[in-house]
Amino acid sequence: MRRLTVALLSGGTSSERKVSLKGGDQVYAAIDKKKYKIIRYDPKTDLARLVNDAPQIDTALIILHGSPGEDGTIQGLLDLLNIPYQGSGVIGSAIAINKLVSKQLYEKNGLPVPPYIVIKDGDPINPDACINRIGVPLVVKPVMGGSSIGTSIVTSKDSFKNAVNSAFGHDDSVLIETYIKGIELTVSVLGNNKLEALPIVEIYPDKKYDFFDFDAKYTAGATKEVCPARIDNATTDKVKTYAKMAHCALACKGYSRTDMILRNKEIFILETNTIPGMATTSLLPLAAKAAGISFSRLIDMLIDLSIEEHRK
Repeated sequence: MRRLTVALLSGGTSSERKVSLKGGDQVYAAIDKKKYKIIRYDPKTDLARLVNDAPQIDTALIILHGSPGEDGTIQGLLDLLNIPYQGSGVIGSAIAINKLVSKQLYEKNGLPVPPYIVIKDGDPINPDACINRIGVPLVVKPVMGGSSIGTSIVTSKDSFKNAVNSAFGHDDSVLIETYIKGIELTVSVLGNNKLEALPIVEIYPDKKYDFFDFDAKYTAGATKEVCPARIDNATTDKVKTYAKMAHCALACKGYSRTDMILRNKEIFILETNTIPGMATTSLLPLAAKAAGISFSRLIDMLIDLSIEEHRK
């Protein structure tokens, strides 16, 4: 049987470049070399080579985070080159990376989200008005981006402006939402037409972290993850249903991972990732492992889904 030629894209130019390179390295190490011929590309330097090689490529694995890898840009290029790829297309990618548009679509589809407001660059920054409207503590984050970069927890008016200015360092629009204290959950979904929700992961950052921020995500031993989550069956079913609804609401394809907060019996949707982390210790591979799916097999499934979707 002929080996499929797979373009493995990692690196890029976003603030999450190092995370992307690490994920790419681990995918490369895990992928079955008997099934696939892997050619690696870093979009920061290798786009011309990718275009030149396009006729020989059977499919692509996009292990990129942030713009221009997760926002629909690289997906559009691959569409033009007629190369299949795992995950969401241009529309789903562009929607999901925008936290404001995502929230509006969650709400339209009956999914609960924390109360929020948006400040655009040039708008007056009025801490009192924001606090009076949605209370404290607050979460302040860039509308675009991932890995919690530029995100802060605000517990008082004194730290409000610094948090907003920090978020503006990463985007020209800032999302401010009520901080919901509860159990952090994340749910991965696999499939094109028929969706399967994998076991739920429960996340416990070390007490020295205010929330599941960049350091808590990527520092070894900084966070405890429990999978399957220690929640009752009814809540488990509801959380999985919400993950599938979020996936569909944002026009995702192939796979996604939706983050939520559980407060008592209330569930709040935070955001959906169209290219979840793919290091061996990342949350999607952890959930897959709990479902009996090895890391190598997970990669096979993503490749199969990419080709299946492209054929349609």
